[in-house]
Amino acid sequence: MIPLHRTLVQPLVNNLRTYSNVAPTTKLFIDGQFVDSKTSNWVDLHNPATNEVVTKVPLTTTKEMEAAVESCKNAYDSWSKTTVLTRQQYMLKLQALIKRDMKKIAANITTEQGKTLADADGDVMRGIQVVEHSCAAGTLLQGESLQNIAKDMDIVSYKCPLGVTAGICPFNFPAMVPLWMFPLALIAGNTMLLKPSERDPGATMLLMELMNEAGVPPGVVNVIHGTHNSVDFICDHEYIKAISFVGSDNAGKYIYERGARNGKRVQSNMGAKNHAIVLPDADKETTLNQIIGASMGAAGQRCMAISVCILVGESQKWIPDLVKKAQELKVNAGHEPGTDLGPVISPLAKQRILDLVEAGIKQGAKCVLDGRNIKVEKYPNGNFVGPTILTDVKVDHDCYKEEIFGPVLSVMSADTLEDALKIINSNPYGNGTAIFTSNGSSARQFVDEVDAGQIGINVPIPVPLPMFSFTGSRGSHHGDLHFYGKQGLNFYTQTKTITSLWRKGQGITKASVSMPVHN
Repeated sequence: MIPLHRTLVQPLVNNLRTYSNVAPTTKLFIDGQFVDSKTSNWVDLHNPATNEVVTKVPLTTTKEMEAAVESCKNAYDSWSKTTVLTRQQYMLKLQALIKRDMKKIAANITTEQGKTLADADGDVMRGIQVVEHSCAAGTLLQGESLQNIAKDMDIVSYKCPLGVTAGICPFNFPAMVPLWMFPLALIAGNTMLLKPSERDPGATMLLMELMNEAGVPPGVVNVIHGTHNSVDFICDHEYIKAISFVGSDNAGKYIYERGARNGKRVQSNMGAKNHAIVLPDADKETTLNQIIGASMGAAGQRCMAISVCILVGESQKWIPDLVKKAQELKVNAGHEPGTDLGPVISPLAKQRILDLVEAGIKQGAKCVLDGRNIKVEKYPNGNFVGPTILTDVKVDHDCYKEEIFGPVLSVMSADTLEDALKIINSNPYGNGTAIFTSNGSSARQFVDEVDAGQIGINVPIPVPLPMFSFTGSRGSHHGDLHFYGKQGLNFYTQTKTITSLWRKGQGITKASVSMPVHN
């Protein structure tokens, strides 16, 4: 087992009455300090490959959450008044420190979340790219101006911070998603209360160590842990002006509705059912490799995973080749060399995957590759599911209607591109989609007619680089501003517009009660 960093945990002595065994505990991060929670309620965090307890995560008390928000509020008074150049320098330092400790953070992700070390590296690197993007704040935060828009009148607009913001993160990207949130919130002059997933908060805590090392003032970011109570606290607290959320459908809808009802801005990335259309003119070898990688990578626990493959026309004959490539994937603990698929996050998640596969078979799908009973000899207690492929999947099958979030590829068939497009556009989700073809006309038709926010042409996971925004649509996103890119900065800022009149010579000699019309 890979040890956690020294400030993440501490040995228990007598302060954990709910457990008799000695176990490490995850700390809170409040006002620049790693703090022991006073709670009596804890969540066991298990290594998904072994189901051994790695650490115990506190369900933060209301008093501790209040202290964290108060710290954010106090820090905002001075942080919002720092210059853009000052904040940019902090982000430059943070970027260098994350790169330095990238392997340490990735190792922690593998221990707590289960993904392979290579995939964990990618998790951190995609987060670093957002930090790097935030370093362009001098340009990103520029407003607009126009001199002499009317006689002797000028208009200037500024992007101003909101105040205290909050981020609620999922388990599947323990480094990347927090880094989608707090760097942009901070560079705009806000402070942030961050709640990582209780299933794998270690990466966030390591990032907080680096924030301290970079010299970021205390209270600019505070970290709490928990489940339902902490989410309700964030949605309801009067000081919190905006909430960023990535996670499941039910939680995302709940947070959006409750937060918005309390007058907060909310951006909520939720569920997905991402389809890939394969036309028979696609490069067969490249396409099949990309489909398998995109559907099985991270054990299918990506909101942008390709979970449905629609084979059009003659490409339906490629199923045996698809199965063969999936069979070549190696399932093992994420830190073991050569591993392609690690475990899924929990026994409960594994059981849900197995249930949905079984439901699909009972409803008429064919299981041409069954990974449900896979055994990993060295890790008999792990939450492993092997690569699984279902064919003859229909739109009314449970395995199609539900987001499986596991290494399961559902294969559907269509006679034409138009038929395949109807399947995608009838699905309630619109996170991402892809087409594989060598025909530019087909690709253009797909782009014009498909109803999804992120489109790949011969690219299976079209997650935009951070200069652009993550633009999932329809049932995959609630809110009108997306994560990172220009939209991300707009989410974390409000616009202040100043109209000034400095008239030379004759002034206003008579009061007017009619609507002003400027010339």
